Amino acid sequence: MPRALLLPIIPAVSQPSSKRLQVKMPQQVRDIKKFLEIARRKDATLARIKKTAIKPSATVAQSKAKAAKTPTHVTKFKIRCSKYLYTLVLDDAEKAEKLRQSLPPGLKVEDLSVKAAKK
Repeated sequence: MPRALLLPIIPAVSQPSSKRLQVKMPQQVRDIKKFLEIARRKDATLARIKKTAIKPSATVAQSKAKAAKTPTHVTKFKIRCSKYLYTLVLDDAEKAEKLRQSLPPGLKVEDLSVKAAKK
C-alpha cells in the first residue's frame, strides 16, 4: 500500500476586513441628548420602552439609607438602527416619561412591561 503524503494544511486566503461579516453588538448610551439625536436619525426604525420593577433585597443588615438609594423601577429605552441597537437606562420615572414624550412622532414605539425582575 502506498503511504499517504502528509501535506501541510494551507488556510484559505481570508477576505479583507471590509468584506468580513462584522458583529453588531448593542451599545449603551449614557447621555439623554445623545440618545435623542440617535432617535432622530433616518436609520432609526423602532423604539422599545421596557419598565422593570426591581424586588427589594430582604437582608436585615441593609441600612435604610442604602435602601433609599436603590431604585425600585428601571426604564430601558432601546432604539433599533441599521447597525446597532442603542440602549439608555433611566432610574427616574419623571425623566423617563419626559423622554418618551420627546421621541420623534415618526418613530414606531413599543411598550413592554415586566412585573418583577429576578436577581
